[in-house]
Amino acid sequence: MPDTFNSDISLKVSNVTKRFGDFTAVEDLSFDVRAGRVFGFLGPNGAGKTTTIRMIVGITAPDEGSISLFGEPVSYATQNRIGYLPEERGLYKKMKVVDQLKYFAELKGVSRSEADKKIDFWLDRMGLGEWKKAKTTDLSKGMQQKIQFISTVLHDPDLLILDEPFSGLDPVNVEFMIDVLSEFRTQQKTVIFSTHLMSTAERLCHDIILINKSRKVVGGSLREVKESYGTNLIAFRGSNADSVIANRSLVDRVVSHADEQELHLAAGVDTQAVLRAMIESGANVMKFEITEPSLNDIFIEKVTGAANGTLTAPVEKNL
Repeated sequence: MPDTFNSDISLKVSNVTKRFGDFTAVEDLSFDVRAGRVFGFLGPNGAGKTTTIRMIVGITAPDEGSISLFGEPVSYATQNRIGYLPEERGLYKKMKVVDQLKYFAELKGVSRSEADKKIDFWLDRMGLGEWKKAKTTDLSKGMQQKIQFISTVLHDPDLLILDEPFSGLDPVNVEFMIDVLSEFRTQQKTVIFSTHLMSTAERLCHDIILINKSRKVVGGSLREVKESYGTNLIAFRGSNADSVIANRSLVDRVVSHADEQELHLAAGVDTQAVLRAMIESGANVMKFEITEPSLNDIFIEKVTGAANGTLTAPVEKNL
């Protein structure tokens, strides 16, 4: 075990690069995942998330850099402490649900008696108790995804890695899975999940990293990342404020919602100056609330530059 091992760190990725021929899938990527927290691995499709996860679980190896799990290099022993749900789902089509789960549990060293208890618990938790003896072909896509999730947690892993766990789920099942994952927030477990669904990440994550085009662009605790962008957003509802809103020296950009507007203030403008300008212009102000950018706002700006620099530049945090 390295002398520098920190028991508060479950995963350490250090200057990792992975190439496939002339294509660089991951470039000089570094981050730590703190134990007992939910970590969001975020980025658009093709950013390098799945390639990084495959290196973490030992499916492929980095060309440069290093990865350590629980203070040790990736090995068979560390893999047994991981539960991995890949983006590409895979169940045996003609095999009964219970038999598949017993098989997966046996692969991870779970005794038959313990596996029976855990299978019954998780099938009931997922609302699939009556499907215990059904075959995969009898299940809907959402049911199959739940079964594969159960296979991922049967051996009670210390680190749970989920690659796009909400892909293909209908809204009801997305909410259900969010509830299930939220339960892990209260346990001494570490959860990593990759997604491009920013609203879901915002609800679940303690910490995040956003990568784009194979490189890290921002990372830290969710609170640190959001606070680093400042408070230059106003949620406004009212009338007769058009002249102020149209003044680009005060308001750089406006996003209209159903019953209010999101005002992106110009750089360096004080919120109180905007409020005074509205009142002096005779505006009827019903709501004037200082807000912070959503994770989706940050995602769009960092990935596409769509916000045209209206968010305050962040202070880079290294996880």
